[in-house]
Amino acid sequence: MAAVTSASRRLRSHLMRRLATSYTPHLCLRPVSSSQELAQSQSQAQDHNYESLKVTPVGDHVLHVQMNRPEKRNAMNRAFWREMVECFNKIAQDSNCRAVVFSGAGKMFTSGIDLMDMAGDLQPEGDDPARVSWKLRHLISKYQETFTVLEKCPKPVIAAIHGGCIGGGVDLISACDIRYCAQDAWFQVKEVDIGLAADVGTLQRLPRIIGNQSLVNELAFTARKMMADEALSSGLVSRVLQDHESLLATAFALAAEISTKSPLAVQGSKINLLYSRDHTVKEGLNFMATWNMSMLQTQDIVKSVEAAFQKKDLKSVTFSKL
Repeated sequence: MAAVTSASRRLRSHLMRRLATSYTPHLCLRPVSSSQELAQSQSQAQDHNYESLKVTPVGDHVLHVQMNRPEKRNAMNRAFWREMVECFNKIAQDSNCRAVVFSGAGKMFTSGIDLMDMAGDLQPEGDDPARVSWKLRHLISKYQETFTVLEKCPKPVIAAIHGGCIGGGVDLISACDIRYCAQDAWFQVKEVDIGLAADVGTLQRLPRIIGNQSLVNELAFTARKMMADEALSSGLVSRVLQDHESLLATAFALAAEISTKSPLAVQGSKINLLYSRDHTVKEGLNFMATWNMSMLQTQDIVKSVEAAFQKKDLKSVTFSKL
């Protein structure tokens, strides 16, 4: 307690010295266009060239990642499972990116796994069942990483869902941090209809999101459709928008809002939220104390408090890249 009080005094003293000077925070006065205009005006992001995905910058610190096989209803082919890992590993290391919006091009979010393209992987050849099983376990683990990479990426990922979100699409959005959908969206844990149990994240993450084991069991056992209003009332999504256009505009606005905050604070919050989800309260608090014993020393706190004292708009504060 004494250490906390001492640190608080030092911070207060430092702030008062800074406020007594003629310090003026750097203001970012660049006009901000509408979310839709930003999305339409930007070209492919540098270093992001994929077969199944399209990545475009939206404003200064937001990336828009789209599943980009509209002619195939964004079915998840071999390239998709590989490129998702490559894409989000790059985004994790992109110091300019502070938030991501993830959506699907065309008439729907995704129809799930591309059975025509993936059939060979699902039924590998071999005479020894043990060796075939060994290969399958490795393959399944690799596919699980395709969506786990969304959680590992410290940048918040906002899923913007319209139309159908089927099978692997539910696995995908379950690994996202925030989920918005359009009124026409519907969700389906489809795997039982093709003779398998969902194996890349839905059965592990969905119960924690919805918090209703009975409902999760029903969806997983029957493959019935969950419509947008039920998704909202169950907690799968936090907002339902009228149409695809307003959905993207709202998601981009949310991402832009997040991007104005300290990246240390936002990304630290994501990491600690995920850690606490998978650990006890005591373990989570201990991890948080260890985390913040270094992160509390950031200049981002000084900048934020100074702006508040001077009654400045907090969005005017410029934070260094992370």
